[in-house]
Amino acid sequence: MSHIPVLLQACLDGLAIKSDGIYLDGTLGRGGHSAEIAKRLTTGKLICIDRDETAFAGAQDKLAPYMDCIHFAHSNFSEFDTVLQTLGYDAIDGMLFDLGVSSPQLDEADRGFSYMHDAPLDMRMNRQDNLTAHGIVNNYAHGELARIFRVFGEERFASPVASAILRAREKQEIVTTLELVEIIKSAMPTSALREKQHPAKRCFQALRMAVNDELAAVESVMRKAPRHLNSGGRLCVISFHSLEDRIVKNGFTEAARGCTCPSDFPVCVCGNTPLMTLVRKKPITASIEELELNPRSRSAKLRVGERR
Repeated sequence: MSHIPVLLQACLDGLAIKSDGIYLDGTLGRGGHSAEIAKRLTTGKLICIDRDETAFAGAQDKLAPYMDCIHFAHSNFSEFDTVLQTLGYDAIDGMLFDLGVSSPQLDEADRGFSYMHDAPLDMRMNRQDNLTAHGIVNNYAHGELARIFRVFGEERFASPVASAILRAREKQEIVTTLELVEIIKSAMPTSALREKQHPAKRCFQALRMAVNDELAAVESVMRKAPRHLNSGGRLCVISFHSLEDRIVKNGFTEAARGCTCPSDFPVCVCGNTPLMTLVRKKPITASIEELELNPRSRSAKLRVGERR
């Protein structure tokens, strides 16, 4: 399946790209968003970050015409500020973070992200990291497994699934994705198995988030990004499920509010001023046309803020 960048036009509109501006794509993927940003630059620069080292090779052809204006950095997107500092930038004109798993990661079965293909239990976005889904599934205690499924996956059968995993691994090590899928399904009532959503979807999402420490990374971005934008600079963040979107929404709200004093204080004593203005109060979602072209955009939500 070819890679289709999610909410592409909305992201370009949200960034309000200036031809001489400095921009950052914190989640390069296959370079779909990056290529369209770079296409609009003349003397400007684009910084492309990805924690998955294979992304850079995969994006080469798409970005080949624009190499003169691009800096690449192999890093977690939460460390964008360190990348900016290394390149000599204190503040820039726009940042884009697409928080979803890229299509190539889902389509390459050996990465272990998909519950539809048999593969080793991996799920690392950065293959140099030590923690894998295999390590979590085969070593974590019942309480921690249940917490991961419940908190990160919002899985209502988190405890039964954790119990089923412990029973299975007492007999033999759980090695592949489809082994885990069958264990998850065995812990669920028949009514849950008949639901439209795949029964393993929430647990696989939870494991991916735990392996890659995704929520902490999103919180870090929302805390730091507004301070690294020039006045009028734009921050665009695409999230794909409620936990991430809640963090993104709250981050934008706090940056736009500024004051952190309790609501019953008669006057502000904290001295914090608003950093951002919300470009739109509600998130941007995919059009009917985009949904037909790219079903993976169904749950995508784009939020945009502008630095004051």
